Amino acid sequence: MDTTKNHRQPLLDTYELGRLRLPNRVVMAPMTRLRADRDGVPGALMATYYAQRASAGLIISEGAAPSVEGQQYLTEPGLYSEAQVEGWRRVTDAVHAEGGRIFAQIMHAGRGGHPANRPDGGTPVAPSVVPRTDPVHTLDGKAAPVAPRELTLREIAGTVASYADAARAAVRSGFDGVEIHGANGYLPHQFLADNTNRRTDAYGGGTSGRIRFPVEVTEAVADAVGADRVGLRLSPGNRQFEMVERDPAPVYRELLRQVAPLGLAYLHVTDDPAHPALAEARRDWHGTLVGNTGEHRATTQEGAAALIAGGHADLVSVGRPYISNPDVVERLAAGVPWSVIREKDFHYASGPRGYVDYPRHDRDNAHLVAPLT
Repeated sequence: MDTTKNHRQPLLDTYELGRLRLPNRVVMAPMTRLRADRDGVPGALMATYYAQRASAGLIISEGAAPSVEGQQYLTEPGLYSEAQVEGWRRVTDAVHAEGGRIFAQIMHAGRGGHPANRPDGGTPVAPSVVPRTDPVHTLDGKAAPVAPRELTLREIAGTVASYADAARAAVRSGFDGVEIHGANGYLPHQFLADNTNRRTDAYGGGTSGRIRFPVEVTEAVADAVGADRVGLRLSPGNRQFEMVERDPAPVYRELLRQVAPLGLAYLHVTDDPAHPALAEARRDWHGTLVGNTGEHRATTQEGAAALIAGGHADLVSVGRPYISNPDVVERLAAGVPWSVIREKDFHYASGPRGYVDYPRHDRDNAHLVAPLT
């Protein structure tokens, strides 16, 4: 699929991803930054942030809620209102003006939601009534988690439809495609995991029941916008947010078997030191594979390049380095180290500090650097 070889740095090879030609193998990973307004509408600051990072082969946006019920935080962007569509259009226009490509990640919080983080003050929903025990971030500080309400069969169907509606909204917003967040403790992962899915109906029990919701979501989204515009993110074995999967391999193998005929743009897999998720995906998935190792250990230039050089992934998603390096790719090309995050500025906030004030190493994008106010 690649047409140009850069023998100095495999991450700089081009790649054909569906209808997109990527200039390099670096994917900006989705990262929650919480700079939308309280109605989930992206603004000018978000447009600046993503445009600064447009040299990535592909940007995957921070997670956007497909509905009010799916919202995890206030000031998290959404994809369920026309105002949000218009706000995201500002972001995608800015990225495209800088020559970039961007997918929207659709993210449903499931049991990770909280009434204080929803405009309607509603109770979070989940496969089963299994609350998290860790504190929840709110604009007023940390709050105790609340028990979710178990989704009814009718509500499950409605939730599947909300993913498809969000995907259509993303395309109207100018996104080049969408990614379904099925990893890291979010709603599809809650259906897959042993401890969060205690259902005894068609959406629980054995493997076929556990994978039913993520399969239906993937089918609905692919039908809504075209499979070549859809990516799926998974994290087999990931224990983030107290998830437990005793034997993930057969569950995810069957999940991939069922979604493979759709012809998705890519599979995005978070690796885990305790479970060989990426190696299993490379074995079981025959389409484009995006590898991520940054969930459990720091991503380095050398480690990212080794994933490509060793054939472990076709593309590599890079998270935290993109917080402090809008020019991740340019630094790779120039042999310049990635700068580190200013930890004192690394927090959920509403302003530009720690968000759009990191300079490029060559400082030639002054037109994109927002002043601190």
